[in-house]
Amino acid sequence: MKYLIRKVAWLILAIFIALIINFILPRMMPGDPASVLIYQMGRMDQASRTAIMASFGVEAEGNIFQQFITYLGSLGRGNLGLALSHYPAKVTTVLARSIPWTIGLVGISTIISFILGTLTGIEIAWKRGNPFSSIFLGLFLFIRSFPFFWFGLLLVYFFAFRNPWFPLGGGSSAAIADRWSLEFVRSVIFHGFLPGMTIAITSLGYWLLLVRNNMFNVLAEDYITVAEAKGLSWSRIKYTYAARNALLPSITGFAMQLGFVVGGSLLTEMVFSYPGVGFMLYQAIQQRDYPLVQGIFLFITIAVLVANFLADMVVLALDPRVRRG
Repeated sequence: MKYLIRKVAWLILAIFIALIINFILPRMMPGDPASVLIYQMGRMDQASRTAIMASFGVEAEGNIFQQFITYLGSLGRGNLGLALSHYPAKVTTVLARSIPWTIGLVGISTIISFILGTLTGIEIAWKRGNPFSSIFLGLFLFIRSFPFFWFGLLLVYFFAFRNPWFPLGGGSSAAIADRWSLEFVRSVIFHGFLPGMTIAITSLGYWLLLVRNNMFNVLAEDYITVAEAKGLSWSRIKYTYAARNALLPSITGFAMQLGFVVGGSLLTEMVFSYPGVGFMLYQAIQQRDYPLVQGIFLFITIAVLVANFLADMVVLALDPRVRRG
């Protein structure tokens, strides 16, 4: 119980600190979209400048502390402000359009990579004397060293440009109006295949190496030797005794990866012009859309913190040593 209370307290404190950082950082960035528009329009009188600044809502009232109180009050009402680059749409509306794309692409790719990497890592560690295991691990570690965007560009060149088997970019076909049709689902899968492969393949080596090393440490423990001396089946020793304990350190890493899913894979989404949160964040920074940048950062931060908290709860349920502590 003390462990749970301590984790909840840390979660609340971390979220509050994240709110403070999320409030301050965008205000340290130079310029704003209203100033850019005024610069592009050239000379104008003060009344026109004031009207443009007011219409974009970049002139905040009060000092920095009053602004922070107002910011917290707006968050409490679920109001993240207006997305200046999508004016007059709200930040929540813009996020709602992009989050499903990112979760569908990055989330599914991360889960597939984790499952395949975990199962393969267990087998590689169990058969560590097999030459094929070393070659297989080395291959995916080599691929892991590639930058995401570079590997994505390779896939685009060979499978979309040189051989037009897949589209060059986008999330779906613009010609399909019905977003609930089977044709639209097929189009989303078709457009998401290459970026999904980029994320899954380049991250597979990480899970392989992590689970393999954890398995090596567990297989050297005394209770594995005792289980072998008892004559237990190899499959039971491998999965019930070794793999279960080897997976505990991976759970936290997997939770963090799932938390970062909502932030998208920025470089991958840029390469494939995929309409996810990462690509939206890049556009918002370019256009100095502070409310949207704040909303995206806040959503990513809270998602990561909550994912870590849930990972701690899973470890608490799986590892009796944590409960006794």
